[in-house]
Amino acid sequence: MRVKQHSGFTLIEVMIVVAIMGLMIAAIAPNLFKNVDKAQKTRIGSDIRQIESALKFYRLDNYRYPSQSQGLEVLVTGPSGSSTSQWNGPYLDELPKDPWQKTYGYANPGTHGKAIEVYTLGYDGVVGGEGQDKDWGNWNINE
Repeated sequence: MRVKQHSGFTLIEVMIVVAIMGLMIAAIAPNLFKNVDKAQKTRIGSDIRQIESALKFYRLDNYRYPSQSQGLEVLVTGPSGSSTSQWNGPYLDELPKDPWQKTYGYANPGTHGKAIEVYTLGYDGVVGGEGQDKDWGNWNINE
């Protein structure tokens, strides 16, 4: 009489593999999340510098930065309701979004020692915070 042999993995073998995978993920995950935060900060810095550059070109053409009420949208669409003869835009094809798909803020005059400020309020969208909730602007992006 011939005994049928079953091929496959035992429960113990599967549990060992799952445990090893869990240990590997636990060892790799912290480094991965640090890189995600670093990439977000790099993207924010790049976006802010791009917007600042467009604002400088706007200022060269119009002898002033956009007003607070005009906001950053004027870099794409131009000023409304006034003469646009000095507007040589669009200065940006579209306004970039921060890593959390929110629009960047604009302050004129600035409140952190800059003439104008371009910033994001982080994931939570509220002033202040740590980690992903930290506010990043042209006053602290190089920290």
